[in-house]
Amino acid sequence: METLKWTLKEIVENAKAHSPFYRELYKNVTFSKLSDLPVTDQSAFWKSIVVTKENPDGIVFKSGGSTGAPKFSYFTSLEWQSFTKAFGWGMAQGILDHGDRVANLFYVGDLYASFLFIKDSLQWIPVEEKRITHFPIAGATDPKQILKTLEEFNINVIAGVPSAILTLLEYYQKEKIHYPNVKLEKLLFGGEALYPDQYQAFKDIFPQIQISSIGYASVDAGLLGYSDRTCGDGEHRVFEGANIIEIVDPDTNEVITEMNKVGKVLITNLTRKLMPIIRYPAGDLAMWLETPETPYRKFKLQGRSDEAARLGTLSVYFEDTRTMAMNTLKEITGLQFQMILNHFDHKDELTLRVAGHALRPSKEVHERLVEAFKKEKSGYEDILKKNLIHPLKIEIVEMDKMEGNTRTGKLKRVIDNRKLK
Repeated sequence: METLKWTLKEIVENAKAHSPFYRELYKNVTFSKLSDLPVTDQSAFWKSIVVTKENPDGIVFKSGGSTGAPKFSYFTSLEWQSFTKAFGWGMAQGILDHGDRVANLFYVGDLYASFLFIKDSLQWIPVEEKRITHFPIAGATDPKQILKTLEEFNINVIAGVPSAILTLLEYYQKEKIHYPNVKLEKLLFGGEALYPDQYQAFKDIFPQIQISSIGYASVDAGLLGYSDRTCGDGEHRVFEGANIIEIVDPDTNEVITEMNKVGKVLITNLTRKLMPIIRYPAGDLAMWLETPETPYRKFKLQGRSDEAARLGTLSVYFEDTRTMAMNTLKEITGLQFQMILNHFDHKDELTLRVAGHALRPSKEVHERLVEAFKKEKSGYEDILKKNLIHPLKIEIVEMDKMEGNTRTGKLKRVIDNRKLK
């Protein structure tokens, strides 16, 4: 796997010399190894000037779907090529086979990355290993047209977001008499986790279908992991040489090297200098499944950490949402705030739990918070209309009902009740 990449020393020195954010972060740091550097504060990162050039070439994407505090990720043309080339190599290690015909049902538009990212990555799958035919249909296409295309071109693989694919396949289940030649053999999912009820629903419709992660990446963190044929549910391998994955204790940031101990995922990207990603929280919890010396070491995702929640395809950043709540309820003192994630009926649900002095449940408070959230998260109403998530819930509680960490006493920021397979 040949990609554009630099050494850790080159990445750090370039960031310190040319990025105002990292210059300030590292001004009193003596660096000899990665753990000497502080963990990047995600909130501070997005409020600062991180990029190292004023007028670069390349491509820009939006991360998080926020109108109040939009987040933009920058890649030079060569960095984007390196990113997609490595991810394409990773896809070739998975369940795809020579001759597969892949329908790309990810979403596109409004600086959204997933469709274009998968399109470019598929083009980089080495043809000497596997020859793949790509059908860039896009998820917003009418389901009748998608099914017609699947039939017409004998497409055997679909790639997309689990909730959206499930919506499509449930439509197919009702109308399959009209689509007798749809024969799906493989499903590659990304953009959100796959939960047991969704997995079972896919198997109920196509009992023999193979289901696998398309890979692990994000528009902000970049390259994270790939899924090969040895990987089970939630498992990925490190892109050795292109990135450094650390798993650290969520409270102390101490690096975890042993197996089967859950911690927070940090990513250091060795393929990006324009917008350096160094010890950046990926937003997930994980644990190592193999010993440190294992090449392309395998790890397993264990849900979301407390920087952000993933609601369907939407990233909901804790600090942004807490600020929105505080601005909406300016008259309330001592405001406490949590985000709770649940999953049922094949869809995610987000609850904003709020407590404060003299704050009581009311229709007026509920409506104010929901309207503020709609304004803050530009993609929320769109995926709600598509029936890909449950409506936002607001929970006003007494202070003693806010959930804390039993070990540290700290208030939990994100409570993820969803159970991965």
